[in-house]
Amino acid sequence: MVQPISKPNETLAVKVRVLGCSGAIAKECKTTSFLIDGQILVDAGTGVGDLTLEEMCGIGHVLLSHSHLDHIAALPLMVDSVAAMRREPLRVYALPGTITALKTHIFNNVIWPDFTRIPTPQAPFITFHEISIGQTFQLFDKYVEVLPAVHTVPAVGYAITAGTGCWVYSGDTERNPAFWRRINQLNVAMLVIETAFSNREKDLARRSLHLSPTVLASELDCIAPNKKYPICITHTKPAETELIMAEIQRFDQTQPFGPNVVHDIRRMFAGQEYEI
Repeated sequence: MVQPISKPNETLAVKVRVLGCSGAIAKECKTTSFLIDGQILVDAGTGVGDLTLEEMCGIGHVLLSHSHLDHIAALPLMVDSVAAMRREPLRVYALPGTITALKTHIFNNVIWPDFTRIPTPQAPFITFHEISIGQTFQLFDKYVEVLPAVHTVPAVGYAITAGTGCWVYSGDTERNPAFWRRINQLNVAMLVIETAFSNREKDLARRSLHLSPTVLASELDCIAPNKKYPICITHTKPAETELIMAEIQRFDQTQPFGPNVVHDIRRMFAGQEYEI
């Protein structure tokens, strides 16, 4: 990953606000969305609905991991909410397959208006921008690297840095050797990784290409021995969250740390804020 250069005595950081980190909806459970510095949205799940109009209008860029509803549900509604307030199109970054899915099934003038042509094709409310795995690009003072993911549809994760440590998001994924090979080369400050199903649903997790605690344990063994950083669990199904975290506890210690802690594993909640 190309690193931005800090000026002398300048401290750059990645400020992350968790809008949603659930695999489905229930009271106080919002689906995946992270707000970076108030300007960049990583996935657009139902947690976006907690933003004010001014906060939504302040978002200039959206990074989508894939096309599944829990990660894109709020995108068409958010655009509609603030379209009249915006002076420039909202720039949406995604794999070509994700963009095709959104154009075909969402912004198709049947489910929702085609905001890539409204109010005019020359000045639309949103523009789509294709990305590819391994690509690095700059948004404001942040650098974004597109990471591989293994899912039932074209999917990616992301690493975002301001020049020091990286905030890394796995996206929806199952076993993913290429992901670990790459992040072991990065200065990871925090890893956000999905664990969607409990071990009793491990077969469903495998078929739907999600992680269960048993598989998560084997995946975390891929972390290089000299690498230590917080690991935040996201995308748990609301009905199984407590069970999932208990099963993770059995193979590792979560906070508060126990005497034999191997990893710094934390449960993630909507509303949390981090500075990386």
